[in-house]
Amino acid sequence: MARSSEFFDSLLTSPSTERYRVGISLLFLLGIWLAVGAIAQDTPNNLLLVAAAVIGGYMAINIGANDVANNVGPAVGSGALSLGAAVLLAAVFEASGSLIAGGEVVGTIKGDIIDPALLDSADTFVWLMTAALLAGALWLNLATWMGAPVSTTHSIVGGVLGAGIAAGGWGIANWAVMGKIVASWVISPVLGGVLAAAFLYVIKKTVLYRPDVVASARRFVPLLVSIMAWAFGTYLMLKGVKKLVKVDFLQASLVGLAAAVVVYFLVRTLVRRRAATMQNHPDAVSSLFTWPLIFSAALLSFAHGANDVANAVGPLAAINDAIQHGGVATAAGIPLWVMMVGALGIAVGLMLFGPRLIKTVGSEITELDKTRAFCIALSAALTVIVASQLGLPVSSTHIALGGVFGVGFLREYLKRNYAAQLHGIIEQHGPDEQARLRPFLENFQDASVEEMEKLLKRAKKKKQQVPLSKSERKRLKKIYQEEMVKRSHLIRIAAAWVITVPASAIMAAFLFFTLRGLML
Repeated sequence: MARSSEFFDSLLTSPSTERYRVGISLLFLLGIWLAVGAIAQDTPNNLLLVAAAVIGGYMAINIGANDVANNVGPAVGSGALSLGAAVLLAAVFEASGSLIAGGEVVGTIKGDIIDPALLDSADTFVWLMTAALLAGALWLNLATWMGAPVSTTHSIVGGVLGAGIAAGGWGIANWAVMGKIVASWVISPVLGGVLAAAFLYVIKKTVLYRPDVVASARRFVPLLVSIMAWAFGTYLMLKGVKKLVKVDFLQASLVGLAAAVVVYFLVRTLVRRRAATMQNHPDAVSSLFTWPLIFSAALLSFAHGANDVANAVGPLAAINDAIQHGGVATAAGIPLWVMMVGALGIAVGLMLFGPRLIKTVGSEITELDKTRAFCIALSAALTVIVASQLGLPVSSTHIALGGVFGVGFLREYLKRNYAAQLHGIIEQHGPDEQARLRPFLENFQDASVEEMEKLLKRAKKKKQQVPLSKSERKRLKKIYQEEMVKRSHLIRIAAAWVITVPASAIMAAFLFFTLRGLML
């Protein structure tokens, strides 16, 4: 079974299968061309509609390839899910969220960033939305190739902004909304990172650093998982099914509370049963978060599909409505074929090209175990809830990545802090006290944060002497600079975030002028 899983994982990520994945995606787009061509054969300007449908499918593929990694990456990196299982689970729940809760009507101008009333004709509007959709898709494709998870919402926002300015001038843009979007570049990752780090610190202090880890787990793990249940119950009501059921924050919170109560008693029973045979070790406690992580990956994927499918089908629905009725709409109904393009496109993109960024998020930025991944998933849901109630625009991509960086930097801080404490112990002793702790030093450099704390407490309690040569002291000082977050990933991802809106805007403006020149 393990060999088949490894084979499937390698099939998803191997460079040798890249041409096959590209070929399958091209066949999918060809299928859209043929299907929509048959559906719209009696529609005026049906060729433009068919082309827009293919572009919408291309956008959906890139959403699946880039954005879904944030939902399942931590679960894969922690070992709660294999890469193949995560891809299949996310594909099912992304498509389900898109089709079940994607809604029958979407706003065609994402976030009201431009005023469509200032456009001179329906044709201009169609060209604008087509250019915006293609620019957003191209930028996502480029970001995925670079290995940088970016916001699909920001990509399409930049596309609409750039094409809108090209079509109607600078006055068409709503710069107040754009200011909030720029602010979200900082708000989203910082809020997600702070919450994830805070939860991880609490878990370490209340459970993992306790002498009796099992007893602490029996007290605190059911409470922690019930908090996650409340957060996800509330999150799904506010974001995942908002187009099916209209609820306010209080009603959503009550639904989340009901879920939390049920989950608390279920998890408490489970932990009590496991405690009888559980080893008194942090790894045993970490395994208790496996199923919460699997459920969180599924629920995040469902909510993401319900929300972000609009980035692909919103502009396509607007183009379809404008061609069918010859007018500019601020909101448009979504035919079933349009929703199918978005839902299937996201699933196809995820399965063909998503694994690369899933691995980046899950294991290449910082090392994740199930406890750290749990904190990231919990922070993602809570950050969206907090931000929505404060009226702050946030990106789910930025939140999830902020959580990954947050737990990584917390680990880095704690390890450096413990290294500093050890250095203080060593400096209290002279070079002649060379008896007992040469193995201690060798173990310390490779120890986890949890093991470091135990070693330090033992050293302080027994007042042990640490033998150090000059070279060993230099090696110890290097621990201060040990990096548990890969800076190259941090710089690349942050740079991609900052340039997403302007990059997609510039491409969209260029594409609008090109398209208008071809059509006139």
